[in-house]
Amino acid sequence: MAFVATDALAGPDRFELEGRPVPETLLNDVVRLLCRHRSVRSYRPDPLPEGVLEVLVTAAQSASTSRHFQAYSIVAVQDPERKKRLAELSNNGFVADAPLVLVFCPDLHRLEAVSRRQGYEFAERGMDMFLQAVVDTALAAQNAAIAAESLGLGICYIGGIRDAVVEVAELLRLPPRTFALFAMTVGYPAGPTHVRPRLPMDVVLHRETYSDDKLEEGLRRYDEITAASGIYARRAAPEDGGEPRLYGWCEHTARRLARPHPKRAALRRQLEELGWEF
Repeated sequence: MAFVATDALAGPDRFELEGRPVPETLLNDVVRLLCRHRSVRSYRPDPLPEGVLEVLVTAAQSASTSRHFQAYSIVAVQDPERKKRLAELSNNGFVADAPLVLVFCPDLHRLEAVSRRQGYEFAERGMDMFLQAVVDTALAAQNAAIAAESLGLGICYIGGIRDAVVEVAELLRLPPRTFALFAMTVGYPAGPTHVRPRLPMDVVLHRETYSDDKLEEGLRRYDEITAASGIYARRAAPEDGGEPRLYGWCEHTARRLARPHPKRAALRRQLEELGWEF
């Protein structure tokens, strides 16, 4: 069955928005769906159809997984009070209004239990296993996101969940050697949403070897596009009281990188408290 966008998810896909010329024969329903993605932060109160959760998790479990370890778990949250607390901890109020919140967790706890069950020491649990679990989790989440959007649902990744990894672990009763990497809100969009422009392909795509030859020109064009789009309209005031400069992606990104994230500076120590080793 072909995907049919709801009104809230309608509009140009990335090929149309950015004028990327490709053969029409390559633009099937799956590619169009992927290139129509946008974050949804406002949801209708409509309940999700029976079976949607199981469909999304089945899609998530169908993602590639390193060494078939499947080193992740998913916590589905629908209880209003628990959603409200997640909204507070992540500083994203709309989390409380989403019909479904999925919390994606890298998980070595289960692998440790399997090792113990089979009579082996769980010895491989350092940095590489951390990375494998994080990558497995992200791949699974993206599969769930695509499945949700194919059903006319909207989603938004909630990285703010890492602002309070210990508190979230307590709220969700996560065992040692797990943590909440991010959450994902799922529901029917309450209103129109739009595809945001991405970096020019010639900034991201490197052929054969890495090159910065097209970086400056690409950033200049992207700054003009993002500034004109209005997505940073409320943040464009100069921080130092000097002359305002073009407030596009570069200025916005550089300001955010100029200071450590105040709630994540101790993330490594907090993860170690939760049983992770690096």
